[in-house]
Amino acid sequence: MSIDDFEDLNTDQAFTKKSLYGRANEMTYGGALSFLRRKYTKDLKGVDIAVSGIPYDAATSFRPGARFGPKAIREASVQLAELLAFPDGIDPFKTLAVSDYGDCELDYGFHGNVVSQIEAHATTILNAGVEMLTFGGDHFVTYPLLRAHAAKHGPIALVHFDAHTDSWPDEDGRLDHGTMFSRAIKENLIDTEHSIQIGIRTHNSNTKGTTILDAPWVHENGVKKVIKKIIDVVKDRPAYLTFDIDGLDPAYAPGTGTPVAGGLTSAQALGIIRGLGDINFIGADVVEVAPAYDHAEITAILAATIAHDYLVLRAQQKNKIKI
Repeated sequence: MSIDDFEDLNTDQAFTKKSLYGRANEMTYGGALSFLRRKYTKDLKGVDIAVSGIPYDAATSFRPGARFGPKAIREASVQLAELLAFPDGIDPFKTLAVSDYGDCELDYGFHGNVVSQIEAHATTILNAGVEMLTFGGDHFVTYPLLRAHAAKHGPIALVHFDAHTDSWPDEDGRLDHGTMFSRAIKENLIDTEHSIQIGIRTHNSNTKGTTILDAPWVHENGVKKVIKKIIDVVKDRPAYLTFDIDGLDPAYAPGTGTPVAGGLTSAQALGIIRGLGDINFIGADVVEVAPAYDHAEITAILAATIAHDYLVLRAQQKNKIKI
């Protein structure tokens, strides 16, 4: 018996699926795990978006555990894999070729190599003409991802959901999930004029020139005004979505390392993501899911849904479907 014999059995699709397109029902309580049951492969030929994980959390300033985030997000995606996307019933995989590329290989004993290893991982994917959707890991992993993306696209407009600006004073060589955007701005990786941070609720007097929509502003003005403001700021610039799950209130996302009260609701976050069809996205990540602090997988389920809805958005953009 060969792998070909399993094509119609709808089981272990991560390894038995031949095509990068389409979907099939698979039992949600078993089977080999990949994100949304996509084909697991290192072959980037014909791939539009490659999903990968970066299991690194040594740069966290409070509770560790985000290294287990990629595994948790994949596991939480199984229900989403079998259903058409809410609310419009779209199947993004009819026209969007998405694969699971696996995780970036990191040696826990050599933290000094982390930036170069993650950047090389990203460069391999981007040089193949493939877009990235990446799961952290703590938020520091976004810094080497931005290095790889900026090498291809130039300075990038950042669409950043977070409780923190992550732009506190930085030192060369520092591995810190709260300072890496200061370094990225210093290295001209981020186009600050066209970057925006949403959900902020920790004080930082130096905005580094980015637009900030703090959580109270979001609560007071609502989803539609947030969407309009993001589009007005980013315009048509190449944009990178980075979603720190602590941008959500701990009531909706308790499984994270640095929770802050007063954050966005899950409905607000998903409503905003679904409304960003006018943004020229070139890549995205979802970070800081720490399953050890989660309850009933609600944080991982939300992270998986954010990533799923981003893929739906990219499929709509690819097919020029009105959003």
